[in-house]
Amino acid sequence: MTIPVREMTEADTDEVARLRVLGWRHAYRGIMPRPYLDSLDPLPFAAGLRRGLAGPTARTGHLVAPRPGEPGEPGEPGEPGRIMGWACQGPYRPHEAGWGEVRALYVHPEFIGTGVGRALLEAATARLSADGLPRVRLWVVRGNTRALRFYERAGFTPDGAEQSEDIQGVTVGELRYARG
Repeated sequence: MTIPVREMTEADTDEVARLRVLGWRHAYRGIMPRPYLDSLDPLPFAAGLRRGLAGPTARTGHLVAPRPGEPGEPGEPGEPGRIMGWACQGPYRPHEAGWGEVRALYVHPEFIGTGVGRALLEAATARLSADGLPRVRLWVVRGNTRALRFYERAGFTPDGAEQSEDIQGVTVGELRYARG
């Protein structure tokens, strides 16, 4: 099955924000405090996505994988329940010449393991390469074994960089992976 991937539109922002919250709750259950995950609100994130689309985005891109409607027909932008996955990519932060970053990649739990994540990752890294950023980094939450395996199968390896954040009294670590 071919997974369609297209640019995110403003009509997709609310659903992408809901998908991001659902993705956090699914992927980070048992890693981050449940009260924190339960408190996540997609509305501020959706508003930020809309602002980013309306102004200069410093080459940040957003891709979505729409759920097929009728056989062979991609879902329409903004139609509820139509987004299977979302990816965000751009120059690596902080800026390092030649390095891009996959800043986020979330797949609706119903579609994990179906190729949606792979299609989004391939499209995001192809966009980065087309923008002159052939080397790619990304951060993965320590303990998110499914994501670690996914990125390793895609040719990413840990490069030794780590960071952590305190979330409601729990230290949540991240590992940086690189390819290229």
